[in-house]
Amino acid sequence: MRVVLISKAMLNATAQKKADLLAARPDVELTVVSPPFWRADDGGTQRIEPVERHNWTMAVAPMWLNGHFHVHAYPTLASILRERMPDVVHIDEEPFNLATYQAMRLAQRNGARALFTTWQNLYRQYPPPFAWMEQYNYRHTRYVLAANADAVGVLRRKGYAGPAAVFPQFGVDTELFVPRPHPAGAPLRIGYVGRLRPEKGVELLVRAFAPMAARAELIILGRGPTEPELRALAQRLNIAGRVHFMGGLESGQVATSMASLDILVLPSLTQSNWTEQFGRVLVEAMACAVAVVGS
Repeated sequence: MRVVLISKAMLNATAQKKADLLAARPDVELTVVSPPFWRADDGGTQRIEPVERHNWTMAVAPMWLNGHFHVHAYPTLASILRERMPDVVHIDEEPFNLATYQAMRLAQRNGARALFTTWQNLYRQYPPPFAWMEQYNYRHTRYVLAANADAVGVLRRKGYAGPAAVFPQFGVDTELFVPRPHPAGAPLRIGYVGRLRPEKGVELLVRAFAPMAARAELIILGRGPTEPELRALAQRLNIAGRVHFMGGLESGQVATSMASLDILVLPSLTQSNWTEQFGRVLVEAMACAVAVVGS
C-alpha cells in the first residue's frame, strides 16, 4: 500500500517517529511531503531537523504562503502524487485549511483514499471560502483522526457523519524522553516548554514563582511574542537572576533539558477562541519522570 503523508509537523525530528512507525508496517510504502521550513508567527523559522531515515522517503516540497496557517499550499503536490500514485493520502491539516482542500481534490483526481487530522476542539463557524472547503473535505474524506474527544464533537456538530477516531497523533519517543540523574544539592528546577504567547499563561507562572525564587529557579524553554513582557515582569519582581530564558531548542535538546527539571508547568488559559488541545509536553515530561502541573 502506497501512502503519502502531507505534514509540516514532520520538520520536527521527534514527530518523524510517527513516520518510522507507519513505514515499519510490511505493507506500507511511505512518502512524507514536508516544506523545507515553516515561518513561525514570532518571525522565527523552523527548518527540517536532520535525521537518518531507512524505511521511508522525505519529499521536500516548496510551499506557497509559508507561515500562513489557513491558506498555505504546495505548488508541486500534483506532480508528487502523479509520481507516487498513492493508495492513501494522509493530510495532517485541519479541514478548513487550503492545503487540506488542495490535497483532498488531488487525491480524488488520482483515485486515492484520503483522510485528514483535526485538533479543533472549539466550535467555530468560518466565512467562505473556508466554510466551503471544510464541507468539501467532510464529504470526501474516508476517515478523520481527531486529537481529542472534543474535536469529534465539533465534527459531528458541523455535520460530519463518517468514521472518526480519537488519536493524538504524536506520542512520546521513550528512547529519547527518559529520566536522567539530577545533581545532589541543586535548587528546585521548575520549567515551562512551549510557545511564549498570552494564552499559554506563562505570566501567571512567573508571578507564582516569585515568592519561592530564593530556593528555586525557573527555566523557560521557547520563543514567542510575549518574551519581552515576561523578561520585564521578572525584572519588576526582582527575580530576573532566577528566571532563565533558554530560547528555542531542537527537539532532541528539549528532551535533555526537560529531564533536568523537577516540575514542568503548563499554565494554559482558556480563551474565547482557543483552549489547550492536548499539551504534549506534559506526557513528554511524565516519560522523563518529571512531576507535571497543567491546566
